Amino acid sequence: MSQETNQKQWIWQQENWPAFRWNTNALAVTLREVTQLQGALLGKAGAITANNSAESNLDALLQNIVQSSAIEGEAVNVESVRSSLAKRLGVNKAGLTAETEKTEGLAELLLDATQNHQQPLTLERLYQWHRYLFPEKAEGDISLSEVVVGELRGDEAMQVVSGPHQKRTVHFEAPPKTTTEKNGKSLEDQLNDFLAWLQKSETDKSLDPILRAAQAHLWFVTLHPFDDGNGRLARAITDYALAQAEHQAIRFYAMAASIMEKRKGYYDILESTQKGGLDITAWMQWFLDTLKHTLEAAQERIDVVLKKALFWQAHAQDSLNTQQTKVLNRLLDDGPEGFEGGLSAAKYKGLTKVSKATATRHIQELIEKDCIVKLEGGGRSTRYEINWPE
Repeated sequence: MSQETNQKQWIWQQENWPAFRWNTNALAVTLREVTQLQGALLGKAGAITANNSAESNLDALLQNIVQSSAIEGEAVNVESVRSSLAKRLGVNKAGLTAETEKTEGLAELLLDATQNHQQPLTLERLYQWHRYLFPEKAEGDISLSEVVVGELRGDEAMQVVSGPHQKRTVHFEAPPKTTTEKNGKSLEDQLNDFLAWLQKSETDKSLDPILRAAQAHLWFVTLHPFDDGNGRLARAITDYALAQAEHQAIRFYAMAASIMEKRKGYYDILESTQKGGLDITAWMQWFLDTLKHTLEAAQERIDVVLKKALFWQAHAQDSLNTQQTKVLNRLLDDGPEGFEGGLSAAKYKGLTKVSKATATRHIQELIEKDCIVKLEGGGRSTRYEINWPE
């Protein structure tokens, strides 16, 4: 059996590693669709206000952090992460949970990767990213007690396994830390080669920037240079490369959220690719499909933001009171479904804590100002929904 198909070999053991290749024609249609979606999203995002832009950026970054951790089976405090991000982005964080060292580190990592994408990713900067993931080793926390932070993993074999010890399955084994027989390079040598390629390839006109991000993700996660956190760093590097591709520090989409939705497929395609040869067309296709799904979801969210902005622009001079504004924001965010079929006087009263008579009067004023319209039917009580401007 040839080296190219021998499943006992890992991809990094192949001749000419890491000279990846792929079928450009097979990827052409999806790549074109992704590029068009990317351009359309950035175009729409440019039309929203600075305040809404900051909120959308925060939401996308929040999703990336929370979902990237979830992919690895780690839950983080969502409100604490939001607070850490809001503090750095200058967004109002009133009422949010206090930040922790963990969430502060996660925020620093992703913001450095995206907002400072013009700066080269050096080995020391990568080590700092790893330290952001593990800002402290909690006393008595066995899960972190053996994690070496801010430096390469030890000499022992790095394997991704599952199942009981007697019947465990080795899904992947990373290159050893010491020099390999194939290319005569240590793990540090290979990591430096990767970082040098990442910097040089940014200006490589022959390499599509989106495919570059896909290649960077696979290459780094295959090197698996740290004791823990390799997947999260690979996804941060992906965000870094995509920010470079877009020349855009603000993020309006969270690829980690789509990877989380397709978590099993993510691990399956990584395993099959890392057990294969240097043709990574299947990985590239999976990456493009997932990014396409991400961009489509982001467009839907931006469309909602734009509709909300247009609504408030149309009613800027309506002199709405605090209760009316609160209820309208709830309707704008959740739609009629958020009120289980539409707004009613009873729900207005419950949300704002005003009397029934006041709720009825406020609703009538909103109708007169064309903010809401009556829904057909409604059962035992009249229901209302947003009256979207043309």
